[in-house]
Amino acid sequence: MSSNKTAAAAAERAGAEIVYGAEECYRHSIELLQELGFPKGVLPLKDLEECGRVRETGFVWMKQKAPYEHFFVNTGTRVSYATEVTAYVEKSRMKRMTGIKSRQMFLWVPITEMSFEEPTASKIMFKTPMGIGKSFPVTAFMTDEE
Repeated sequence: MSSNKTAAAAAERAGAEIVYGAEECYRHSIELLQELGFPKGVLPLKDLEECGRVRETGFVWMKQKAPYEHFFVNTGTRVSYATEVTAYVEKSRMKRMTGIKSRQMFLWVPITEMSFEEPTASKIMFKTPMGIGKSFPVTAFMTDEE
């Protein structure tokens, strides 16, 4: 079974643009967020080691040295990021996301999509696998320089 998973992962990443190292990965991830229309602070990953993107399919991944938890002060939300975060991207949307969970009450809930309802929207919608979502102002994820 694990060899099937490995083959599937390799096929998914075929033809990818891959960058390595903290500085290159950080630059790559910021460029991706800006291209998609998201604020820079929406994916505050730490110690990135590898980032990749398959432009033909929209598949992206970001690997960090260790899992990381972040508390978004402006939303009052704690979010956990696994060592690898993946998604399929298109303008104003990340879907089929893996590796991200949000703390809701006493449970960790997977986040599988984030998007803008309209390209000029002032809120980002985050959705779970059950289709339940919650939206927050874009400004809650902006960095000081934005």
